Amino acid sequence: MKLLIAASGTGGHLFPAIATAEQLTHYDIEWLGVPNRLETQLVPGRYPLHTIPVEGFQGKPGLGTLKTLARLLGSVVQVRSLLQTGNFHGVFTTGGYIAAPAILAARSLGLPTILHESNALPGKVTRLLSPWCSVAAVGFAETIQRLPRATAVHVGTPVREAFRLEPSALPPLQLPIPEDAPLIVVVGGSQGAVAVNRLVRACAPAWFDAGLWIVHLTGESDPDAQSLRHPQYLAMPFYDNMAALFHRATLAISRSGAGTLTELAIAHLPAILIPYPFAAEDHQTVNAAAFVRAGAAKVFQQKDLTATQLTREVLELVRSPQLAAMAEAAAGLAIADSAEQLAKLIQETIGG
Repeated sequence: MKLLIAASGTGGHLFPAIATAEQLTHYDIEWLGVPNRLETQLVPGRYPLHTIPVEGFQGKPGLGTLKTLARLLGSVVQVRSLLQTGNFHGVFTTGGYIAAPAILAARSLGLPTILHESNALPGKVTRLLSPWCSVAAVGFAETIQRLPRATAVHVGTPVREAFRLEPSALPPLQLPIPEDAPLIVVVGGSQGAVAVNRLVRACAPAWFDAGLWIVHLTGESDPDAQSLRHPQYLAMPFYDNMAALFHRATLAISRSGAGTLTELAIAHLPAILIPYPFAAEDHQTVNAAAFVRAGAAKVFQQKDLTATQLTREVLELVRSPQLAAMAEAAAGLAIADSAEQLAKLIQETIGG
């Protein structure tokens, strides 16, 4: 059985797709992506990669919209040809603008299509085209209500393999953090978060005085990433052993992309969430609200959050019994076998 996976752009789209693909060992899998996106780094060496020049619709309608539409139509024709010549039996996509040509091409050929939507608020492509898919799998249970015309199933969001291991089975952190020290992990998602970084550096001296340690994943676009030096402060663009880091941490300060939230839940890690304010349709705020309702996190809008307020919130939380209750609530949101559930759904839909 041959399966085409269409997943592109950020880790939020790619990591769930890769985690699911790893469960489909008896499928012949090929990948559909876009040139110069993250998939060109993560997919080659795992699966054959095909790329198409598709992009999302941005801004007000105009000449650019016509050009984007022309590329979309051309991409549909290209994907349709790929599906035919490659004798594929179905398509699996994790949403985003690459899902549009994949779904439309598969639909034109009568091929089964499985769409996974990780966000609580489904994206425009998901809302528009999920009724044309065989089934839509969702990361948040509440998303089903937002897809009334689709056949939708709640399976959670697959995570990287390391997050599915017991903490004792993970590689050691190899960071010089005392065993009993409260640890704050700051993560801005796969692109980093310069505004959050600045807030954290302003708060850090008070946290150091309280005995807290900070592991700060700054991303690669922060010009001031190395401006703070302190024995209790470890700054780096990214860190490979994220599962062990989350399991070791006391509290996370994070954006609220669906992938990051899923990893926080599986690691039972309480969080202060600062949604990315320019996310499409403010979907990160909707994601964060689900964790707040469950009692697993607190949420603050970036434009309203001051260093004084963030300093106080962190110090109060790490000293509070509320932290244990938040960890338990996070655990209640975790679906550790999401990749298996999604792989089983693909098998039931496509066969093989």
